[in-house]
Order: sequence, then C-alpha cells, then structure tokens
Amino acid sequence: MKNRLEALRKARGIKQEELAEALEVSRQTIGSLENGRYNPSILLAFKIARYFGTTIEDIFIYEEGET
Repeated sequence: MKNRLEALRKARGIKQEELAEALEVSRQTIGSLENGRYNPSILLAFKIARYFGTTIEDIFIYEEGET
C-alpha cells in the first residue's frame, strides 16, 4: 500500500525515531511503513492519522487489486 507518511513526517521536521516513540512502535516499523514493506494495523493507521491531524485516507493510498 502506498502512503504519504515520509512526506508528512519530513514536512514537519520529525525524525523517524521521534515518530516511532510517539506511536509506541520501533523506528524500523516506521521505515518499513514509509518504504511500503509493511501495512499498518487499523489501530496503528488511526494513531498515525490522529498524530498528524488528518484522515487515514489522506495518508494511505489503497489501490484496487491490492491484497
């Protein structure tokens, strides 16, 4: 699943480590999310959206045919 997480994080001047701490996940999880190697749980997606003050749909881009 594609996402805008890295762009949002960098636009706010937040390091991966800082975001990981705020979301209670590892820095590796943030890196994997940003690179599209990992799709978040619904709970983590909500936490990310709430952290950035936006909606899940504004961060994560679902394309038809993805499994």
